[in-house]
Amino acid sequence: MTDIEFLKSVVKNKLPERRYIHSLGVFETAINLAKIYNVCEKKAGIAAILHDYAKYLSKKEARHYIKKFHIKIDEVIDKQIDLAHGLIAAELVKREFKIVDIDILNSIKYHTIARVNMTDIEKIIYLADYIEPNREFPGVNKIRNVALYNLDKAMIMALDNSIKYVIEKGLLLHTNSILARNSLILSSDKS
Repeated sequence: MTDIEFLKSVVKNKLPERRYIHSLGVFETAINLAKIYNVCEKKAGIAAILHDYAKYLSKKEARHYIKKFHIKIDEVIDKQIDLAHGLIAAELVKREFKIVDIDILNSIKYHTIARVNMTDIEKIIYLADYIEPNREFPGVNKIRNVALYNLDKAMIMALDNSIKYVIEKGLLLHTNSILARNSLILSSDKS
């Protein structure tokens, strides 16, 4: 498997400093959550450090990679192309670093829009991106605390906050996020 220090150096050279610092925060948070939930720390670390690998592509570059990699996008992503950065990053990571592990790739792919039936590692990367130590917004500390003992409840809280934020900004909601939230609530009602 790929060396994490090498990946950190590549990401440091690719991202602006503040985004690199964010990625390190996501890395640390993902490792901590992986320990708690018995998820492979190495996979979580790789996904975390690479999750924003395509974050700073221009709209033109993003559309180029979507076409080049035959990435299927819906009208929401087509309208808000920045939502595609996880989808594109997963493809770039596969090609540039020869990473083929589906857990890593899906964690990168869905770290922004989520999806139904997320695996624990996918939830960890989604949450780590949301609650890493450099993030500051109302309610983040509560989600951080809940993430330490209930992954699904923390996911619901994070999705709720994200959905409210998107609505307040007047942006389009991606259906994956809505379906992921509803699925988590339905499965928690059964337990």
